[in-house]
Amino acid sequence: GLVFSFNWKGAVVACIVVALPLMVRSVRLSLESVDPKLEHAASTLGASPLKVFLTITLPLTIPGIITGTMLSFARSLGEFGATISFVSNIPGETQTIPLAMYNFIETPGAEMEAARLCIISIALALSTLMISEWLNRKAASRLGAKR
Repeated sequence: GLVFSFNWKGAVVACIVVALPLMVRSVRLSLESVDPKLEHAASTLGASPLKVFLTITLPLTIPGIITGTMLSFARSLGEFGATISFVSNIPGETQTIPLAMYNFIETPGAEMEAARLCIISIALALSTLMISEWLNRKAASRLGAKR
């Protein structure tokens, strides 16, 4: 069978479980913001439910999907508790950036390594933010929104 404890698969599952609510909430709010009149108009013009979803609903929810994805990634990037609880802290197998930072902080004389990992985390978070903004602006311009 599948074994999730003490290996990288368990670390992935732990991060997904912690980050999934952020994704679901963003997508749900985005879906709720779609004007049902648009979907109804497409249906009355003969579009099938699948075509309505693919041509009306999905394009209008893309900003929410992008936001949810980026929030989930950011949450997973900083995940400490679930990872150390469910899969431990095994270097090269289940050790994430926050767990490596924890190890370096606990090791005398390794503060610079912890600081280096902190800078890498900040760079990853800022890169994710810039990519998210770029994707949202691109999606908004395709939908004809003014920003």
